[in-house]
Amino acid sequence: MQLRRVVVTGLGALTPIGNTVPEYWNALMQGVSGADFITHFDAAKFRTRFAAEVKNFDVHNFLERKEARKMDPYVHFAMVTAAEAMQDSGLDLEKINTDRAGVIWGSGIGGLFTFMEEVSAFARGDGTPRFNPFFIPKMIADIGAGYISIKYGFRGPNYTTVSACASSNNAIIDAFNYIRLNKADIFITGGSEAAINEAGMGGFNAMKALSERNDDPKTASRPFDADRDGFLLGEGGASLILEELEHAKARGAKIYAEIAGGGMSADAYHITAPHPEGLGATNVMKAALLDAGMKPEDVDYVNVHGTSTPLGDISEIMAIQSVFGEHAYKMNISSTKSMTGHLLGAAGAAEAVATILAINNSMVPPTINHFTDDPQFDSRINLTFNKPQAREIRAALSNTFGFGGHNTSVIFRKYEG
Repeated sequence: MQLRRVVVTGLGALTPIGNTVPEYWNALMQGVSGADFITHFDAAKFRTRFAAEVKNFDVHNFLERKEARKMDPYVHFAMVTAAEAMQDSGLDLEKINTDRAGVIWGSGIGGLFTFMEEVSAFARGDGTPRFNPFFIPKMIADIGAGYISIKYGFRGPNYTTVSACASSNNAIIDAFNYIRLNKADIFITGGSEAAINEAGMGGFNAMKALSERNDDPKTASRPFDADRDGFLLGEGGASLILEELEHAKARGAKIYAEIAGGGMSADAYHITAPHPEGLGATNVMKAALLDAGMKPEDVDYVNVHGTSTPLGDISEIMAIQSVFGEHAYKMNISSTKSMTGHLLGAAGAAEAVATILAINNSMVPPTINHFTDDPQFDSRINLTFNKPQAREIRAALSNTFGFGGHNTSVIFRKYEG
């Protein structure tokens, strides 16, 4: 069977450093940190009192109040980014076969705000259940995909992938496979997450997963730095329009990049800690290269998972060295989480947008907040510290790994006809 080619024809982003794709890209190039003290709730008693919140965002500028009330914030992020990507794509709903257009969305947690609010209200009451009738539809992790499909009338495959921080990369890979196997022509895919509340912060603090650098939030996310102490929790969403190549060409679509391949693997090691030698990460990057029919030396840039945790960062670099060998010293590597924080289930989609724009602009986003070299890392590896770097990027790989040992890699390459 001849596999069909799949391209990216639209982008949308709502992140802690930019509420649209152009804003997001400009902030990446300027090395902006999205970290600041939490405004969503009073975090004075929490071990971590800062996060990377979406800023200057009013959902009522995009959705009617009645409609918005029925949705959790993670769905707000999904709807807004999907709308930007659809507008960017130029798709005309009157001219496409919506039976062959689908939505595959990623969210690691779903409606955590809704769950916390409803259960807290019940706990404060007299024991009589007075739950909002929209409690379950607002909270469940699949509802973002459902709302997007309803808005655009897409009647093709529709579901949500849940694999913790790998969720939206899983969604992208699934959408890619459906199109190249001729089961659909178009997908809205990506992911969203909204977990900066008492439950989210408290839970991650209890795991000792978050940075506790309350004296300097802006520099708290320090991937590969000797003094890294945990990740910066972020929120937001990002969307991609994937389209079969000939379908896109027939309508004269703008093509950002081609998806070359995707890989998935499991660490099968521990629920939260990565394999100490990066075995799962090694396997997933090899799988992506094999799927793409590419050699390691074909890749110019890797947007790493790079969360700023002591164990995770080193295991990923060990895996890159294992997969790419001597070519690892010729590539650029960077972690955009140093700026956005960790968007959990939305991370893969946000980083896919950054990776695609890096290819389009021949610019590598930096890893900011590097102050002290860590002797665990080979100094010959270019981790793109503190400033963006110009270079031609023929192909780039984006990694996301999730609690549970879920690993995903997607390879994007420059579209050349």
